[in-house]
Parts: sequence; structure tokens; C-alpha cells
Amino acid sequence: MIRIPTFLLERRKLPRVIFSLNPSPSSDPKAISSLLRGAFKLGNWCFDLSSSRHLEAFRDIRNLTEEESLIGIGNLGMEEGVTLMGSPLHRIEAKVISTVKRNLFPSETIRRLKREGLWNARDFFQGPFSTEVLTQKEIDRIAFDAARFDRALSLFQAKETPFLKVGGKYGDWLLGLGRTDLIEKMASRVREAGFIPIFSGRWATFVLPKVKMIDFAAYAVPINKNRGLLDHGQACALIRKFDKPLISLDPLAEGKLLENSDEAFSFLFKELRIHGAVAEVTSEEEGRKILDALAAVPSLIHPKRT
Repeated sequence: MIRIPTFLLERRKLPRVIFSLNPSPSSDPKAISSLLRGAFKLGNWCFDLSSSRHLEAFRDIRNLTEEESLIGIGNLGMEEGVTLMGSPLHRIEAKVISTVKRNLFPSETIRRLKREGLWNARDFFQGPFSTEVLTQKEIDRIAFDAARFDRALSLFQAKETPFLKVGGKYGDWLLGLGRTDLIEKMASRVREAGFIPIFSGRWATFVLPKVKMIDFAAYAVPINKNRGLLDHGQACALIRKFDKPLISLDPLAEGKLLENSDEAFSFLFKELRIHGAVAEVTSEEEGRKILDALAAVPSLIHPKRT
């Protein structure tokens, strides 16, 4: 069995590279289950569960093996906990997008991001778009909906998914609307339910300074040797000084760095000194390559960040 380096997060052990399984086709539960079983046989015992299908496959494997040490990291979008006048915020998503875009992305910033090849639907806005924007009164009336959030939380069990990644695109967007208070309430609710919350966002240079003082166990953002938002150099400089646990999303740049995984992880773990990473894995062969690249990576117990 391959040695997997670990780190501690609130006294719980996690692998320094956590697999997020994305077989082809990614919508096929059997493909997810097959890859999950293969990764487990390689020695993996913690997985990022990005969808309900992943959660179901994980539970099946956990029940079949009766391996209680097998754990997952659940994903909970912050749209599950916010409403405007009793209506879920995602119902007026086009208006939310237009407001955040107006507040944070002047045309010159968008042009720069396009020149650098960074402006894309996954990291920014997929649409639909609206000519209308939220008024300040509407932004102020966005409320935390505890009942809706609790229903979303009820899909998870702390014994199998002790960690929850909370945020997603609405993590960035709520910060863009200036509603840090809503994120604080969701982090608190996750802890009250017995889970350990991890903040998840996309725009590292924008979100990390704003969420640093909120009670999350760690903060997860896309960062790798090639890319970091909203500016790679600024993101790296910020992360080097960040004194709380950080987790890299997309450590291998959507697979572009897979053949040089050792260099990619050296950059993250030695130069940026982050705690861990969530790596997308599409096959058992890719998983083995990633684990082989971790041979020289030590386990981490960092007194400043644990």
C-alpha cells in the first residue's frame, strides 16, 4: 500500500491530497463506484464528495467494507441558506450575477482577465445575465433561512462526512454583495450541527482577506503553479502570508500538470506551504500517478496553522 502523507485539521487527520473523483461519464453512478473502489484499494481513505451521486456511492462502499476510518468531505452550496423576501436567492440569480459583476468587475478588469486567459464561466459567471441589478435595500433584505439550510445539512452525517466544504459560487457572490454576516451564520450553523466547516471559494485574492476571521477550520481556493485568482502573483503572495489552514482546489490545473505532479505539489507544499489539496481524478491510473508523486511529501503538523 502506498504511503499517503497527512495533516491535522482540528485534531482530525486528513491526507495532504484528497481525491475528487470524476470518471467518464461523470454522471454514471456505476463509474463513480468503480473508481471509488479502485482508489480505496490504493490506500485512499478520504474523498471529496462533489455531488449526491458521489455521496451515495461513498455510502455504499463504506457500508460494504464496514470501514469506519473511511470518511468524506461533503459539499454544501451557500445558496441553500439564503432567501430574499422568502424566495430562494437562486431564483433571481441573473440579477445577483449582474450586481456582483457591476460591483467587482469593471470592464478593464474583465479585459485583463480575458487577456490572461482566466475569464471563464466556471470561475466567474455562467449566466443567465440581467440588465437589472439588486438595489441596496434588496441586498440588505437577503436573509439567512435556517430551515432551508438545515434541510440541506440533513443530507449529511457527521460520522461519515465530518468535514463540509461550504461556499461554492455563492460564497464569492455573497462576499461581493457585502453580506459577510450571512456566511458567518452558515459557518456557525454547520458547527452547531456537529460538522467541521471549510470555506470554499474561487477568487482567492478577494475572498481570503474577508473570510479569514470567520470560524472556518480551513479555506479552500483554486491555486496551482500556473493559476490563481484574481491575480496569480498576488494570490501566491497572500497565501504565503496567510496564517490559517489552506487547501488548494485544482492543484494540477485541470490535469495540465499531471505529468509533472511532483513539481506541482512541491510548489504548493514547499513554496506556498499550504496544508492540503483536492485533486480531480478521472481514472485509477491517474490516482496512482498522483500518489507516486507524493512519495517525497512529508506529513505536516504545523504549529502556526493547526
